[in-house]
Amino acid sequence: MNLIFENHKNGNGGFISLKNEIEEIGRLTYTIQPEKNTLIISYVMVFPKFEGQGMEKKLVENGIEFSRENQWIIIPHCSYARSVMLRMKDIEDVFPQ
Repeated sequence: MNLIFENHKNGNGGFISLKNEIEEIGRLTYTIQPEKNTLIISYVMVFPKFEGQGMEKKLVENGIEFSRENQWIIIPHCSYARSVMLRMKDIEDVFPQ
């Protein structure tokens, strides 16, 4: 399955969409606080037929990549994103604990 990430940034917010060749799989929504160099992950979701396939984690990983590109710290308000990030290694640059 070919996965496509599209970042829909609008002002200080937006979402990252994950799609395959046919349809949208899920989204990660975020808010940017430029004065604090911070990216807040608000919500991560995938559509029910894609649950349990690791797609949510792929969205979080793409959010981390986006944050690194902009040298932002991540604040995961989404409990799923927080739990995934707490188990990840080598992300201290964007998620200092």
